[in-house]
Amino acid sequence: MADDYTHIILADDDEDDRMFFTEAFEELKMNTSVRTFNDGVYLLDHLMKNEVVIPHILFLDLNMPRMSGIECLVEIRQNSRFKDMAIAIYSTSASEEDIESTFIKGANIYIKKPSDFKKLKKMLSNVVTINWQYQTNGLNRDNFLLRL
Repeated sequence: MADDYTHIILADDDEDDRMFFTEAFEELKMNTSVRTFNDGVYLLDHLMKNEVVIPHILFLDLNMPRMSGIECLVEIRQNSRFKDMAIAIYSTSASEEDIESTFIKGANIYIKKPSDFKKLKKMLSNVVTINWQYQTNGLNRDNFLLRL
């Protein structure tokens, strides 16, 4: 039954990152449904369809062609339909400017892409098991940057 699954979307222009992301969830054997998009335009086209299942967690890469992760974040946060959707920034960047900007614009958590597959699996497991209701209500800078 679809309601038993945690619905996850990743928007990332790097094909290898999308592949590792989906493979990690397959190995974790969690009740997840994972969908990927290679840019923000395709992501938003998908999310704006009335019949779409709104993901529980959206992972957004910052640097994508056509529409960046920041632009997607701003667009999504302007739509009340997505108010309960957790947004995880998922980026190679660890710049304070990117972290601060995404925090202010409404992301729920900032994750620096792990350097190896084992760390990726651990990070994804941690993110999926977060109590997002607490995380979104008690959002502050102390719990915004995920450190492993």
